[in-house]
Order: sequence, then C-alpha cells, then structure tokens
Amino acid sequence: MTPQTRQILTSPVSLLAFGLGSGLARKAPGTFGTLAAMPFLWLFEPIRQDIWFLAVLLPAFLAGIYLCGATAKKLQVHDHPGIVWDEFVGLWFTFWFIPLTPINIVAGFLLFRLFDIVKPWPIGWLDKRVKGGFGIMIDDLLAAVYALILMQGINWLQN
Repeated sequence: MTPQTRQILTSPVSLLAFGLGSGLARKAPGTFGTLAAMPFLWLFEPIRQDIWFLAVLLPAFLAGIYLCGATAKKLQVHDHPGIVWDEFVGLWFTFWFIPLTPINIVAGFLLFRLFDIVKPWPIGWLDKRVKGGFGIMIDDLLAAVYALILMQGINWLQN
C-alpha cells in the first residue's frame, strides 16, 4: 500500500471523497465510484421517491463541496480521478423519483456516466472554469439533471 493510499484510507474526509475506497480503482474510478453508490439507492428507498429525499441530497452535495475540495487540496490535484463523492451524489440525484426497475437501473447508470464523461454544454464549460469543491460537485450534479430528465421521459413513455 502506497503512503498516499494509506493516507486516503485513514482520513475520514478522503475516504468519503474517494467513495469509501471505490475511487482507488486503477482504471475507470468514476465508473467504480458510481457502481459503489448504487446499493445506497435501496437504502434510501423509503424516501427516494419523495420530496424528502432532498434531506439526503442537499447535505450530501454540501458535504461533497468540503470533502472533495479538501481532498483535492491535500492531493494538490484539482478533481483527482479518484475523488468520486461527486459520482455518488450525482447517481443518487439521477434516481430521484425513478422506480428501481432493472431497465431503469441500467439506463440511469449509463445515462449518468454518459453525461458525466461527455460533458455537454454547460457541464464542460463549468468543469473547465469552476474550481474547488464546488467545481468538482457541480458538473456531476448537472450530468445527473440531464440523466434525470431523460429517465423521467423514459418512464413517461413506459406508462
């Protein structure tokens, strides 16, 4: 274990920013972080299809500004690929008011990852210009908004 990995795993702030260690994946840490966030959807199930889910999403987003910003500063790398708390919050937002059917789970995961990777306007614009913890969090939140809108459309068409 490298000293940097040890530091990440022993610091509660960095451990959360690295998605409980899922961001330590050598390849595609954002995808692994997104996968690690998925089980929480079932934990949140009692409130996920309710306005009260904001009581989880808003504090998670605000905490992410601090967690991601502090970890990026400690690592001296803006938006280090291993920082995946933003993927956690983004995925959770993608599934707000979305039933957890097999097709929705796959579609929501893929749409969120697509928008997070491709970064259509204004996501890419913000990603390049907004720094710090807020910059790390906001592009994933917007990717989630795009994915959520498409997921709502998919569900509307299914009904």
